[in-house]
Amino acid sequence: MPSSKSAHRQSLRHAPISLAFCCLALFASGAAAQDRVFDVHVHLRQGEQSVAEYLANVEAAGVEVTGFAGMWFGGPNQARQGAPALIRSGNDQVLALAEAHPGFVPVVTVHPYDGRNALRELDRVAGLGAKVLKIHPHTQGFDAADPRVLTLVQRAGALNMIVLLDNANILPGDSEKLFNLALAAPDTQFIFAHMGALNFRFWNILSLARTAENVFAENIFFDISGIAVLTADSPLEPEFVWTLRNVGVSRILLGSDYPQIDLAATLQALDRLDLTDEEKTQIRYGNAERLFGLQAE
Repeated sequence: MPSSKSAHRQSLRHAPISLAFCCLALFASGAAAQDRVFDVHVHLRQGEQSVAEYLANVEAAGVEVTGFAGMWFGGPNQARQGAPALIRSGNDQVLALAEAHPGFVPVVTVHPYDGRNALRELDRVAGLGAKVLKIHPHTQGFDAADPRVLTLVQRAGALNMIVLLDNANILPGDSEKLFNLALAAPDTQFIFAHMGALNFRFWNILSLARTAENVFAENIFFDISGIAVLTADSPLEPEFVWTLRNVGVSRILLGSDYPQIDLAATLQALDRLDLTDEEKTQIRYGNAERLFGLQAE
């Protein structure tokens, strides 16, 4: 039924992420459920300054954001192999920011090739309330098919952490490796950022994977940062919308990839996609609410 295209640390431990007491209501305090927005992909490269700039950016655009998932790495900040002290410091910084900013879900990182050091750091941040681990094969310089990556994401799943992985399909075969990783770690929930970018067509394989008994555990979600802006009002849009429905709109999350793309641009692109109002509401907030265990009054 397509619609018209115009139309903290301790307190977080062992508990669902709660937004009930302090949503980031930048204008009205009682937004209807369909107006809630959760941005799952925000880079905070300069700590507190970046948080302030992000909130100012969404306020200036007239956007009411209910919450966001923020990470300290990306751009000039890279979490490379052999730098456990730097990674620990960055993780502590983002956890402290989340404690100071209700509605902020902290995203931590480790490097899979750091072996036991990576697993110890993952255990530590999970104990401090971290719910999301992000790793990036290309900027961190690892192969998603390496057994050490599987060991890491399996540990994350055992700690009830969600694993966010870049899926811009920078090199041929990237999406295939991530698919195999998710199959090998069925108890871990994954978010694949950018949904394969212009290789989004690959993910239609999920509709077939679901027909194979004991193969696919329904543990893959996608954020549509970047790709929504690229495909809206383009010749690719009908196929992209078909793909969203084929993989399941219930598996799609809103992400901006700020500061590269701002949230307003992403929301405008989502609004232009030929989806129903109900589907857009799911993507803006409902799916994140279910995956992250968000609580709102």
